[in-house]
Amino acid sequence: MSTTALSTIRFSDWDLDDSVQRAISDQGWDEVTPIQAETVPLARNGRDLIGQARTGSGKTAAFGIPMIESCSPTGTLQALTLAPTRELAVQVTAELSWLQGDKGLNLITVYGGTDLEKQAKKLDAGVDIIVGTPGRVIDMCKRGHIDLSTPHFLCLDEADRMLDMGFFPDVIWVLERMSNRSQTLLFSATFPAEVLEAAHEFIPDAEHVLSDEMELEIPEIEQRWIPIGRANKLWALGRILATMGDDDQALVFCNTKRMVDMLVERLGKFRFPATGLHGDLPQNRRERILNSFREGKEQVVVATDVAARGLDVEGVTIVVNYDLPSDPEIYVHRIGRTGRMGREGQAWSFVGREDLDQLQKIMTTWTMHIEESGPPELPEHLDRDPVKRQQDWGELSNVYGMVRISLDVGSDSSASGRVLSDWIVSEARLPEIAIGEIDVGDTTSIVEVHRDRVETVLGILSKRRWQGAEVNARLVE
Repeated sequence: MSTTALSTIRFSDWDLDDSVQRAISDQGWDEVTPIQAETVPLARNGRDLIGQARTGSGKTAAFGIPMIESCSPTGTLQALTLAPTRELAVQVTAELSWLQGDKGLNLITVYGGTDLEKQAKKLDAGVDIIVGTPGRVIDMCKRGHIDLSTPHFLCLDEADRMLDMGFFPDVIWVLERMSNRSQTLLFSATFPAEVLEAAHEFIPDAEHVLSDEMELEIPEIEQRWIPIGRANKLWALGRILATMGDDDQALVFCNTKRMVDMLVERLGKFRFPATGLHGDLPQNRRERILNSFREGKEQVVVATDVAARGLDVEGVTIVVNYDLPSDPEIYVHRIGRTGRMGREGQAWSFVGREDLDQLQKIMTTWTMHIEESGPPELPEHLDRDPVKRQQDWGELSNVYGMVRISLDVGSDSSASGRVLSDWIVSEARLPEIAIGEIDVGDTTSIVEVHRDRVETVLGILSKRRWQGAEVNARLVE
């Protein structure tokens, strides 16, 4: 059994497949991570492996490089990766796709919740590598669209989570049918006894590689989350950036390259100079941006997680999760970009209603408290927001998209739920489905209106009267 240590090995030291090496160079990767340093040479020599590695350690490339090098673009299934969730399967496929460069391998993601016929047609047209969830892979095997007798390479990613989710019987089902399997790699962040027992059963002679980077250090910085809809994220970011001093630097994270570009453009319109950093930029351009940021010449950088890999800038004082990451570990990696060398740091996260479960997952995973907050107050030298706050009906609506408004109409003026609904539908020319629940009180009523129609309703009812009296339509905060 071996344990990885910090390494100065470079990808260029390995004499990789030309297409893979070019892809890695274009991505800006230079030095390998500890788990890659230990596993890639062994896997390239055909060894079975059991590796302990967390998300963000570079494990996808650790099994992806030897997998891609062992395959050819023949249209016959040669390698299979099993993952516990569709999100991870999609993520792994995306990384393998760019990692192969121009090798021409056909990669297909196979998971539930998608059109069976479309997926079957893709598989029948030819596939070299499949990344999939166990259940859907088995389903496609039984339907005759996947032949498990052909692949020689198998990887089990996040095996501990597959065990937690009850997938191990499915994994064994797949293993028993891979008659041509000659190499198996298993990666897991933790190793419960059940995982080790199962692993030893189907890969008894595997080399064990344990990463010494398993412990994540939670930085002692100020962490806050702002409940906010997408329409006002830019307003909140403007508030945060407006509080920056001359020596401050901010790193703003988005989940997609498109969002990085859009945000940089929008910030520029409001006189916040910012530079975007993502994988579509040429390598020399990315290096110039990173060097400029390290030297303090750039104050605000908007980046994706992949582009920020290895980014170590001591001067970062503010990290903003413009988009909340889907992986709790990525959250820790992001906020760890600030508060370096004992400096003070702030981490802000923008959280919409759809992100609340993910925020809770992040806090539960790391047993941390992230304080709910509004954006910072404007500094004294500013008398108005750099970015105007928008009326965001989605922010005010409930999970069904309904916004509550109050009317000075009640049962004392012969109102009932049915009568009031018919009146609003008629006056505002709405479909009945746009009106939700109505709570009629003695003198006032609370009416639910769909967010797409609430502005229209407020505008029209402000000019209408009920039995000769103003209805005084207003939002219920």
